[in-house]
Amino acid sequence: MGDIALKELIFGAIGGLALFIFGMQLMAEGLQKAAGDKLRRILEVLTTNRFMAVITGVIITVLVQSSSTTTVMVVGFVNAGLMSLAQAVGTIFGANIGTTVTALLVSFKGFNELALPAVAVGVLFSFFAKKRAYRYMGQVILGFGILFLGMNTMSASLKVLRGAPAFLAFVESFGQTPILGIIAGAVFTMSVQSSSAATGVIVAMTLEGILPLPSALALVLGSNIGTCVTAMLASIGANLTARRAAVSHVVFNVMGVVFFLIILRPFTELVVRITPEYNNPGVLVARQVANAHIIFNVTNSLLFLPFINQFVKLIVRLVPGEELVVERGVKFIDRRMFKTPALALGSAEKEVARMGDIANYMVTDSINILFENRIDIMKDVEQRESVVDELEKEIAIYLAELSNKGLTGKDSERLTMLLHAINDIERIGDHAENIATLCVGKIEDEIPFSDKAREELASMHEAVIKMTTKAMKAFKDNDSALAKQVIEEDDVVDDLERNLRNRHIERINLGKCHPTSGVIYLDVISNFERIGDHAVNIAQIVLGEY
Repeated sequence: MGDIALKELIFGAIGGLALFIFGMQLMAEGLQKAAGDKLRRILEVLTTNRFMAVITGVIITVLVQSSSTTTVMVVGFVNAGLMSLAQAVGTIFGANIGTTVTALLVSFKGFNELALPAVAVGVLFSFFAKKRAYRYMGQVILGFGILFLGMNTMSASLKVLRGAPAFLAFVESFGQTPILGIIAGAVFTMSVQSSSAATGVIVAMTLEGILPLPSALALVLGSNIGTCVTAMLASIGANLTARRAAVSHVVFNVMGVVFFLIILRPFTELVVRITPEYNNPGVLVARQVANAHIIFNVTNSLLFLPFINQFVKLIVRLVPGEELVVERGVKFIDRRMFKTPALALGSAEKEVARMGDIANYMVTDSINILFENRIDIMKDVEQRESVVDELEKEIAIYLAELSNKGLTGKDSERLTMLLHAINDIERIGDHAENIATLCVGKIEDEIPFSDKAREELASMHEAVIKMTTKAMKAFKDNDSALAKQVIEEDDVVDDLERNLRNRHIERINLGKCHPTSGVIYLDVISNFERIGDHAVNIAQIVLGEY
C-alpha cells in the first residue's frame, strides 16, 4: 500500500467516521428539539411496568439515535429517584433494541445516494424555514444526509484495504477466533463511545467486501459490550441504585454476548437463511449484519424480560449496599377528599409535616459532610431537596384547589397557615443545600479548618437543629408552648451567630485562619442563622402570628 493510498485511507476513514457521528448527533438534536421536554417526561411516566419500559426505551433510543444516551438518561433518572431499578432495567432492554435502527438504515445501499440531496434539503429547511418545527425537521434531514455522506466517505476510503492481504487475513481471524473479534469490537466501541457509530463502520467494511460475515458478527457482538462504558462513566459519583442500573447494562449485554457466542454457528446460519439474496455480495453481508444486530438485541430482551425481577435481585447481589430511599411524591393528600374539606385540610397538614421532617434531615446531613469528611452525603441532600421542592409544588396546587371548596373561616386561616409553612420549610431545605455545597467545596479544594472552627460549627448546628426539631413538632402537635420556646431560642442563635462571626474575624485578622476558610465558615453560620429564622416563622404560624 503506497503512502498516498495510506493517507487516503486514514483521513477518509477518520473524516468519514467524524461525519457519521456528527450527522447522527444532528439528527438526535433535531428530534429532541422537535419533541421538546417530552422525551424526559416520557421516560418518567411511561415506564410504570416492564413492558411499557421496554417500548419506551425503544422509542426514546430511535429518537436520540443512541442507546448510550438513553442509558445515561436512565442513570440520571434513577440517581434523582424518579425511576426504580426495575423500571431502569426494562428501559435499558428497550434501548438495546432501538439502537439497531441505525445499522439497519445504513445497510441499505440505496440510501447512500440520498446523502447530498438530503444535505441540500436539510440546509434549505434549517436556514430558511420560518416555523421552528420545520427548522428542527430540516436539522433532522441535514443530519441524515451528513450521516450517509460520512458512510460514503468511509466506504470509499476503505476500498484500498481490499488490496491489503495482511489486513484481510487479520480481520478474517476474527471469524476464526470470535473472542478476538468481540474484544476488538468492544475496544473500538469504547473509543468512539457509540455502538451505532461502531456498527456503521462495520457495515461500511462489509459493503466494500472487506469483512466476511463471521468476522462482522464477532465485531457486532463486541460492540454491544463496548457501548456499556458510557453508562458506567455516567454512574461515577451517582447513588447506589444508579450504579446498579449501569451495572445491569453491562451484565445484560455480556450475558447476551456469551449466550450468542455459544450458539454462534446456528445463529450465523439463521441470519444467512432469513436474509434475501442480493446481486452485490457486500450489500448482502451488510444486510446480514444489520439483521443479526436486530436478532441479537430483540432475542436478548425477550429472554430476560420474563425474569426481570430475578435479574434485578442478581444486580442487587452483585452491587450490595443500603441506599437512602426518600419516598417521592405526595403520600397523604388525595383530591377525592375535597368532598370533605376539613379532612382534606387535615391530610394536607400531614403532608406539610412530612415535608418538614425531610427538610430537617437535610440540615443535619449538610453539616455531616464536613464533620464526617464524606462528599457522598451530598447525594442524600440533593435527593431530599428534590423531594422537598416537589412537595412544595404539589401541596401548593392542592391547597389552591381546596380553597375553592367552600371552607369555613377557620379552615381558610389554616389553609393560609399551611401555605406560609411550606414556603418556610422549602427555604430551610435551600439553606441546608447551601451548607452542603459549601462543605463539599471545602473538602474538594482541601481548604483547612481548625478544630476550634469545627467545634463552633457543631455548637451552631446543635442550637439550630434543636430549634427546627421543636418547630416541626410544635407544628405537628399544634403545641403553643413548644412554639414559644422556639421563638425564645431565636435570640440565643442570633447571639451565637454574632459571637462566632466576631471571633472568626478576629482569628482572620491575627492570621490564625486561612482567608478562604473564613469565607466558607462565615457563609455556613449565616445559612444556619437563616434556618433558625425560618424555624421561628413556623413557630409563629402555630401561634397564629404569621
